Amino acid sequence: MLLSSAAIGAALLLGLANVAETRPARPQATSSKRPQGAGGAEQSVAAKDIAAAEVVAATPEAPAATAGARPQVHLITIDSSINPATADFIREALATAAHERAALLVIELDTPGGLLESAKSIVKDLLGTPVPVVVYVAPSGAGATSAGVFVTMAANIAAMAPGTTIGAAHPVGGQGEDIQGDMREKVENFTVSLSKSIARERGRNVEWAENAVRKSLSITADEAVKLKVVDLIASSRDDLLKQLHGREVRVGAATVRLNLTVAEIVTHEMRLRQKLLDILASPNVAYLLMMAGLLGLYVEFTNPGVFFPGVVGGICLLLAMAALQVLPINYSGLALLGLGVALLISEMFVPSFGTLGVGGIVAFVLGSLLLFDTPESDLTVDPNIVYAAAATFAGFSLLISFLVVRTHRRKPSLGAEGLIGEVGEVRQRISREEHTGKVLVHGEYWNATADVPIEVQARVEVTKVDGLRLTVRPLRTTAPKTA
Repeated sequence: MLLSSAAIGAALLLGLANVAETRPARPQATSSKRPQGAGGAEQSVAAKDIAAAEVVAATPEAPAATAGARPQVHLITIDSSINPATADFIREALATAAHERAALLVIELDTPGGLLESAKSIVKDLLGTPVPVVVYVAPSGAGATSAGVFVTMAANIAAMAPGTTIGAAHPVGGQGEDIQGDMREKVENFTVSLSKSIARERGRNVEWAENAVRKSLSITADEAVKLKVVDLIASSRDDLLKQLHGREVRVGAATVRLNLTVAEIVTHEMRLRQKLLDILASPNVAYLLMMAGLLGLYVEFTNPGVFFPGVVGGICLLLAMAALQVLPINYSGLALLGLGVALLISEMFVPSFGTLGVGGIVAFVLGSLLLFDTPESDLTVDPNIVYAAAATFAGFSLLISFLVVRTHRRKPSLGAEGLIGEVGEVRQRISREEHTGKVLVHGEYWNATADVPIEVQARVEVTKVDGLRLTVRPLRTTAPKTA
């Protein structure tokens, strides 16, 4: 029931996202007008710093804007990891630019790397697009690292802002370590062949493309232009398109000349589904969702009827599962993570003097660190998040274990055992002949016996319980000390 409710909630959330995206609003263009001069006509220039490119030599593969219409320059920004969401976003932007007969698509890129499969998908789209594409590594301080190298080199024109870097495309494991054994050679050779083929197709430095993978080389913007890894350095978008004026690029089998004229700038944003997928594609987010889901379900199972933690935990766990379908995971790490959580939970119910708890913490940390340790990506969970989660689970487990042990050592407060040592008051004299009387203990009257006579209103202590009869003795009091 709990997981069904969570599944329904997640399905409704994704359904609303898809409904909201069914008819996306057309991106708005920003432009300003200025006098043209002799003809008295008006020209429009892009607000701030973007002018547009117009295709002069139009071909079926790269159609120009219709006569009399203002050409369009489409702009998208990628400032996250390379993942299925960014691949889908770029593919959609290319399709939209082709459908609307855009003159140019500019991709501003700043990425730490990502999934090799997603990078391959983007490269395939860039090499086959009928629209001229510029990948612009910006702003200053940005970088095209790892998978971003392939995306940058696959563009018709590659540009970088001052103070940016490109390189370090060597495939590594999830924690940044070298891949060992035969898998290293296979993955490295494949990645080298991909890098070289892209560089050869776009007329870039093939030798550097190979060394960027084999030797993990990383270079600055100036070095990239000098080595012919990228085509130019541009300080801004405006400077970028000024330098593109009159440049000829090959699109498919045709040569297209870009001419800076009046333009309409169209900026595209990720749709809701793509934004959600982009967030979930972060290993840190996926890991935190998994931890929140496990904690929520644990609270619900140990306190049935609370509902809220269970519903939230179920939704978080389902979202984490969706993220794990997007991200490459190491199943050994996932198994260790599950074992660690199971041992920590077991410690709460079966105190083992810390054995289960320590083993659970070790398995939990190892599983978390190995969870995304795969040769297909360079993604990883922030170790600080792993250590914080492990410390939280360990502290919670130790606290529960301490409370359980203290409860077991505490004197019983209910039943016959709970009466031993309790203090009561004699309400009916316990005589020497019958040795029986009545006492008041815990607000209840009990038949009582004693080895000695005890008078009414005397304080007594329970020493034994025999059915409904108590054995008592006079309460011992400490006599005051005399000087």
